[in-house]
Amino acid sequence: MPAKGNVKVERKIRGYYDYNLLAVVIILICFGLVMLYSASSYEATEITGNDMHYLTRQGAISAVAILFAIIISKIDYHFFLKLSGVLYFLSLLLMAAVKYSPLGVEYNGARRWLGTDSFQFQPSEIAKIAVILFVTSQIIRMGRDFYTFKGVFIVFIYGFLQAFGAYYFTDNLSTAIIIMAIDVLMIFVAHPKTKPFIVIFLILVVVVIAAVVILSQIADSGDGFRIRRVLTWLDPEKYSEYGGFQVLQGLYAIGSGGFFGKGLGNSTQKLSAIPEAQNDMIFSVICEELGLFGAIILLLLFGYLLYRLMWIAQNAADLKGCLIASGVFIHIALQVVLNICVVLNVIPTTGVTLPFVSYGGTSVLFLMGEIGLVLGVASRIEIKVRKVPEERKANANIQRTAERSSLTH
Repeated sequence: MPAKGNVKVERKIRGYYDYNLLAVVIILICFGLVMLYSASSYEATEITGNDMHYLTRQGAISAVAILFAIIISKIDYHFFLKLSGVLYFLSLLLMAAVKYSPLGVEYNGARRWLGTDSFQFQPSEIAKIAVILFVTSQIIRMGRDFYTFKGVFIVFIYGFLQAFGAYYFTDNLSTAIIIMAIDVLMIFVAHPKTKPFIVIFLILVVVVIAAVVILSQIADSGDGFRIRRVLTWLDPEKYSEYGGFQVLQGLYAIGSGGFFGKGLGNSTQKLSAIPEAQNDMIFSVICEELGLFGAIILLLLFGYLLYRLMWIAQNAADLKGCLIASGVFIHIALQVVLNICVVLNVIPTTGVTLPFVSYGGTSVLFLMGEIGLVLGVASRIEIKVRKVPEERKANANIQRTAERSSLTH
């Protein structure tokens, strides 16, 4: 039926490409490269004699990652869902290889990498994508059976196995928490009921608060480094030798930056006061050099990125695309929130990087792979196209010609 005003409205699929999403990600990567050089130049000179050591490596990987995302976006995302089972078990095998094979690489006391001296990557990053794709495929496969307790429990176990693998094989608790959170929140998104999840969330909050209170009472009796991290979070000055020094220096950097900062490249805390400032603590350098203003700009960029992911999830052509975009949204949002909360000492220290900004080739490459998946989801979105009849176009052209003629005379 013709629409009001003799304008036909047709709903059809066209080759939509979310350039806004791609643009904001590229802006974040470029911003991260600038801050990476500023944060790492001193340490890079001290270690390698080349102040651009970290920048050149990250820049090269970032360029490859952007091309990788564009290629992924051109492939139908349903194809990747068919491979989700293979990717799921492959990620578990690769994480097991970190612990049990000679290819496992240890750095700063943590054995989390796989590869050789010239090439290394973190299998736990693959596990995040694997969970997003595999959970999506299993929810779709179950159909209405997913709404039962048994269905939810099965999907929960799938995420738990990957999280356990990240913790047991790579001793990476922070990644395990992120994987588990992705799984649970994707279940929440797909499930029609919300009350059970609210009750579970409140129970978890009570358990966490109780755990913190108990740990605070056994300050000197715990020898585990994770207990020390909690104690350091509660009193960083008292436990400076166990990591409180880094937290305090980060807070000093944030406080000394003021509103507009000391200026790009003028950070003093990065001069060995903050160990490896280009990694997890890069947000503190951003605050010191660019001030609160720079931090707000960065948060606005992340906010717009998350908005685009949410828009794509809400308008996806099918539930599969919605869940993929939702999973990527959850992953990036979690990492941004956790990283900034660690820098601000809101939560205990974890090894979570700031997406697209912190140094780390594996993180950027696989995050861009996720962005490529979401761009593929966006390309199949149905959009409304207004089609104006030819006679209306002709009348509009005649009217514009008459208006130009009256102006010339």
